[in-house]
Amino acid sequence: MRAPTLALLLPLLCLCRVSFCQYSSDQCSWRGSGLTHEGHARDVEQVYLRCSQGSLDWLYPTGAIIVNLRPNTVSPAFARLSVCIKPSANSRGTNIYLDLNGKLRLLLREEQQALGKVQCFNIQEGALFIEAVAHLDISRRITSFQYELVNGRLGPDGHSLDGPCQPCSNPAMLLAVCTSDFVARGSIKKVEQEEEHSSVTVEISRLYRQKTKVFVSGGVRVRSWNGHIKMPLQCGVKSGEGEFLFTGTVRFGEAWMGCAPRYKDFLKLYHEAQQQGTNPCHMDTD
Repeated sequence: MRAPTLALLLPLLCLCRVSFCQYSSDQCSWRGSGLTHEGHARDVEQVYLRCSQGSLDWLYPTGAIIVNLRPNTVSPAFARLSVCIKPSANSRGTNIYLDLNGKLRLLLREEQQALGKVQCFNIQEGALFIEAVAHLDISRRITSFQYELVNGRLGPDGHSLDGPCQPCSNPAMLLAVCTSDFVARGSIKKVEQEEEHSSVTVEISRLYRQKTKVFVSGGVRVRSWNGHIKMPLQCGVKSGEGEFLFTGTVRFGEAWMGCAPRYKDFLKLYHEAQQQGTNPCHMDTD
C-alpha cells in the first residue's frame, strides 16, 4: 500500500523543489530569477518584505513583480513612513513604478537606475511595481537595489520636507541626542561642494553613539575619529571654528546631518533642562 503513496509524493516533492529554486527570501530581502519565469512572461509575482531595511535582486527579469514594503507592526505613525530605495550601479532590465490600487506612476526608468540616486516616497503612495523591459538578451540584466523605511516626511531626493536647513529648536536639539543614529562632539575640518550635496569632513573628539561605523578611529593610541557628514546643497554650510555636537541619521551607510549646535550652546541648554527635569534622556557631559 506504500507504493501508491510514494508515487503521489514524488511529483509533489519535485514541484516544491522547482518552487524553491525560483527565489530565496526572508522578511528583509528577496532574490529571484526570471529564467524560471520565461514561459510565463505575463505573470505578476507578489513579494512581501517586512523589515526596516533590506535588499532586492532580480536576475534576468521577465514579466513583473509587485514588492510590498511593510513594517512588522502598524502604528499611528505608519502614515508618516517614507520608503527610500537606492539602485546599485549595475541595476538594469526593468522600469520601476509605484502601484496604488492598479494605477501606475513611473518612479525610475531603466537607464536612470545605474546613476544610483536615492528615490523616496510615502509608504501610502503604493507598492513597487517592477516590470521587465523587453530585450533579446536578458543574460546580463539584473535589477538590484537596497531599501530603507524612514520615519518622517521626505522629498523624492531623500531630504526632509520639514525644513532641512532650518535651525533646530531647543526641544528638537534635546530630542536629537536621544533618537539620532549618531551623536558626536567635534570640529569641522573642511566643507566640499559636490554635485548634489555638501560633504562636511569632521574630526570627532568624543563619540557618544553611532548606529553604523560612519566615523573611523584615528588609531589605537589616539582618542579621535574622522568621517564625513552630508548635507543638502541648498543649506550652504560653511566651515566654522569651535566644537559642535553633531547628530543625524544614517542612510544606506552614509551620515546625514540633523541638529548640529555649538557644543557650548548645547551644554547650557542641557543643564537648564536638567535643572527643570525636562530632559528627554540622559547624556554624559563630563
